[in-house]
Amino acid sequence: MNAIQMILVVFIAFLAGMEGILDEWQFHQPIVSCTLIGLVTGHLTLGIMLGGSLQFIAMGWANIGAAVAPDAALAGVASAIIMVQGNLGEKQIGTAIGIAVPLAVAGLGLTMIVRTLAVAISHIMDKEAEKANFRAIGMWQLIATGLQGLRIAIPAALLLAIPSSLVKAWLSAMPAWLSDGMTIGGGMVVAVGYAMVINMMASKEVWPFFAIGFALAAIKDLTLIALGAIGAALALMYLALESNGSSKNNSGSNGTGDPLGDILDNY
Repeated sequence: MNAIQMILVVFIAFLAGMEGILDEWQFHQPIVSCTLIGLVTGHLTLGIMLGGSLQFIAMGWANIGAAVAPDAALAGVASAIIMVQGNLGEKQIGTAIGIAVPLAVAGLGLTMIVRTLAVAISHIMDKEAEKANFRAIGMWQLIATGLQGLRIAIPAALLLAIPSSLVKAWLSAMPAWLSDGMTIGGGMVVAVGYAMVINMMASKEVWPFFAIGFALAAIKDLTLIALGAIGAALALMYLALESNGSSKNNSGSNGTGDPLGDILDNY
C-alpha cells in the first residue's frame, strides 16, 4: 500500500468512527467501509465480499438500553486492512471475519473511553450554553465528534504501520487447525447473524418471499440485477395486494388487511 492509499484508508476509518454516532451516511456499516477500503487499495471485489459477510453479522447487533453492541466500524475497517496487508484471497476471507469479531468486542473498550470523555464535554457545553456562547458549543460538538472518528482512525493507522510482510508472515505462521477453524467459525457467525435478522422480521406474510428468493438464488444464470428486479417486483406485488386488502376490509370491518399490523396496533 502506498502513502496515498494509507491516507485514504485512515480517512475512511475516521468517517466510519464518526458515523457510528451520526448515522447519516452509514460509513460505519461494514458493507460500506470494507467496500471503500477495497476500492482505494485495489481489492474491490474482496472488499465487497468481506463487507457483505460482516454486514450479516452487524445486522444482528443492536444497542439495547445500557448494553452497547460490538463495534461494527472497527470490525469492518480493521478486518479489511488485515485482509489487504495479509494479501488474503477469496478462500481466506473467513480468516479476516474470524479476526473481525474479537476486534469488534475489543472496540467496546475504546467506545467506553470516548463516551466517558463525551460526558465531560457535554458538561462543558452546558456551561457554555449558560453563557449563550454558541460558537464554543459548536466547537466542542466538533471535538466530541472528532474523538469518535479518532477512535477508529488511530487503530487503523497503527495497523497500517505494521509492514505487510510481517502480517503475511504472521498469518502464514498460523497452524492449519487455527486458520481453518477461523474460516469455519467465520462462516458460522455470518449464518447466525443472518438467522437473527430473519428471526426479527419473520412473519407468515414474509416467509413465502424468503422461500422464493432462496430458490431463485440457486439458479446460476440469474445475475444480482435480475434477482434484485425480481425482489422489487415481489415487493410491489405485496404492497398492491396489501392495499387492496386494506380497502376492502376497511369498508366492511375494522381490519387493515395486514394481520401482523392488526396485532401490533391492538397491542
